[in-house]
Amino acid sequence: MKEQLSTLEEDKAKEVNRARGRTMCWVRKEHVRVGLAETLSTFVMMVFGLGSVAQVVTGGGLFGDYLSINLGFGLAVAMGVHVGGKVSGAHMNAAVSFTMCVLGRLGWKMLPLYVAAQFLGSFCAAGTVFTLYYGAIHHYCEGNFTVSGPKATAGIFATYPAPYISIPAGFLDQVLGTAMLLLCLTALADQRNQPAPSGGEPVAVGALVLLIGVSMGSNSGYAINPTRDLGPRVFTALAGWGWEVFRAGDAWWWIPVVAPLVGGVTGALIYKALVELLHPVHSDRELEHGDGSSECAPLDQCKKGTAEVCV
Repeated sequence: MKEQLSTLEEDKAKEVNRARGRTMCWVRKEHVRVGLAETLSTFVMMVFGLGSVAQVVTGGGLFGDYLSINLGFGLAVAMGVHVGGKVSGAHMNAAVSFTMCVLGRLGWKMLPLYVAAQFLGSFCAAGTVFTLYYGAIHHYCEGNFTVSGPKATAGIFATYPAPYISIPAGFLDQVLGTAMLLLCLTALADQRNQPAPSGGEPVAVGALVLLIGVSMGSNSGYAINPTRDLGPRVFTALAGWGWEVFRAGDAWWWIPVVAPLVGGVTGALIYKALVELLHPVHSDRELEHGDGSSECAPLDQCKKGTAEVCV
């Protein structure tokens, strides 16, 4: 009897180990690891970013102002890069992922995974912030969830244009803001120029987002990120604000989705054409023994992670 029980326990332990092994094998798959890391990094960025907006809006200016929102998003991006930077590259932005595909630094087959992960992370972050600040939002607007007006709260989650901004001007605003983002990100990754120091990339990227916010944010809230805007916008449509979130601002919703894709590629190509492609050509010996610095390595020799990304 004891031998039978011992045999059963051993068989059960083997089955548990096999199941655990299958689970670990599944997690080790590149697509799974990248998707989970990108989702979590985007979620972290958006919880901190949207939370800073919610605090300012519902507090009526008592708990911060426009600058605190800029600081919140800048630091949020830095934390997001820390969370997933070495696994997925922590793009947290469909415009970044799309541009990396155009530049050949990310396989096109990975683009749907990145976009889906970013959308999911943003959507869940909007739900988290809505739950956390539900009482404050309800008290601020007296239960009337509106997109425009003196007590509008939809802007906590997605971006909307200022009253004086036309659709063409808004499109240009988003193209220019995202172009500056990707131009500078490409420069920060250029090992033959003046890249961000190793380990300091999160701070550099966060500072860049902060800079864009304080200089180009007043027209339409500097979305510069399709998934950052669309995920929370869909959430608000389902959470009580209705389909007005897509009709407001002369159907503004598509501008933060399309314009950043155009701007991202434009900015990166401008940097490549005017700076990166004009670097002096060095021999392999000069690169290896010139000054002993990794900054001399050409960009195409940048060590790629599992997501085939250098930025």
